[in-house]
Amino acid sequence: MGALTDSRKRLSSDHRYPIPSFPPRSPPPPSKRPKLAPFFSSLDPSTSAAAPPNPPPQITHAAAGTSTSNAPCPSSSSTPASSPPPNRRRLPPPPPFKRPIHGPQRILRAFHFGAPARPHATAPSWLSPSSPTPTPPRTLGLEQYVELVNTVSRPAPPTPTATTDAAKEKKEPVPLEVVAIEEDGDERKQQDDEEEVAVRGSVTVRRLPLYKELYEASSRKRDAKLKTLEFEVRLAEEGRLGLERLAEVLPRITPKKEEVPEPFVPLTDEDEEFVRAALHGRNSREKLAVHEPSNIVITREILQCLNYQEWLNDEVINLYLDLLKEREQREPSKFLKCHFFNTFFYKKLISGGYDYKAVRRWTTKRKLGYSLIECDKIFVPIHKEVHWCLAVINIRDKKFQYLDSLGSMDMKVLRTLARYFVDEVKDKSGQQIDALSWKQEGVKNLPLQENGWDCGMFMLKYIDFYSRDMDLIFGQKNMRYFRRRTAKEILNLRAE
Repeated sequence: MGALTDSRKRLSSDHRYPIPSFPPRSPPPPSKRPKLAPFFSSLDPSTSAAAPPNPPPQITHAAAGTSTSNAPCPSSSSTPASSPPPNRRRLPPPPPFKRPIHGPQRILRAFHFGAPARPHATAPSWLSPSSPTPTPPRTLGLEQYVELVNTVSRPAPPTPTATTDAAKEKKEPVPLEVVAIEEDGDERKQQDDEEEVAVRGSVTVRRLPLYKELYEASSRKRDAKLKTLEFEVRLAEEGRLGLERLAEVLPRITPKKEEVPEPFVPLTDEDEEFVRAALHGRNSREKLAVHEPSNIVITREILQCLNYQEWLNDEVINLYLDLLKEREQREPSKFLKCHFFNTFFYKKLISGGYDYKAVRRWTTKRKLGYSLIECDKIFVPIHKEVHWCLAVINIRDKKFQYLDSLGSMDMKVLRTLARYFVDEVKDKSGQQIDALSWKQEGVKNLPLQENGWDCGMFMLKYIDFYSRDMDLIFGQKNMRYFRRRTAKEILNLRAE
């Protein structure tokens, strides 16, 4: 079917070329389309007599010579007697329209059919369509046959006019790699399964393999990322250097933050919750702390005197003074050597007027472990019915001091304490000391209370700061904090 289709296509499209024609056949039946006769079929001489009008040019094979006539010449004078009558072939008439062929299209290039004339090949003069009246040769000699064969068998080189639209389109640049440079006379072709090689002049160019193309594309992306990372690293390094320079300059322009003195160290959240639960519990008789050396028991009712707007009681004051003495013994290098009388000492001393014998046994060396003359300071709480004050025997500075948070002064208290100290030194050590000549004064620039209930807390903080050998640098604003801190120290039975 394919060969027949190809023959029909070739014969139906090339009827106008000067090749031997076919004789007419009998008309086909009306129910079928006309079929084409086989190519170069033999015809009966009797049928060739009736030629159709205007026959196409014919090619006659004879011994030699050419003729201008379309009809054979039977005369014996022009041709040899042994020459057979020429065979005539012609094409059928062209079809009224081109038949659709359901098959692969192909352009026939044999004998110049379907292709333009090649400029490099010179066709025979008798086949040139440019001649006004082509005259076919009478016979086809060897030279003409060789020339005809050469024109058919030689492949046509590419011409500039043969470029197609697809060739004119812009193609993406193909990555190439120069393999070698050779001399002009030595041209080679290299073929590899992974590479496409083309030889152009004296330079052998090879298309890069796919893995190299992918590697280069990946390297371009990687290089961009590396550049970004390098920039970020450089920026971070500059930022680090800037921070180092700032750290060097910042201490010069920023004032040093003073450390919080130990008496003002804030309480932690746990300590705050611990104090709140102790002060605001329901059972008022619950024992919260028991100090065995002084045999003082602190219940919730006693501890609640440390709530805001409450007056301090004797138990809380006396226990706190014992805790200050234990603190001094625990860290003697940080604190002055002091003695802390309790709240009942001064009352006992002046109970029936001045009576040294009433308090003589309070300060034995066997009981204290030291003599009062060895101390730096002696603190004496003074209770005046509804107000707490403090008197200090400052042995180091040889003076008697009076501290009242309301700013008042009581010289009688200082003279009584001077008389007591003379009797005490004489009784315990046998020495005679002139304490009556020491200076008796009220402390100036003393922190004062601004309400009617913080006198006891002021007195305790006077003792605390003096035992640390510190100036009195607190005030009314610190009293709430001091109350909570004192409660925590009593609950823990440890002064800080």
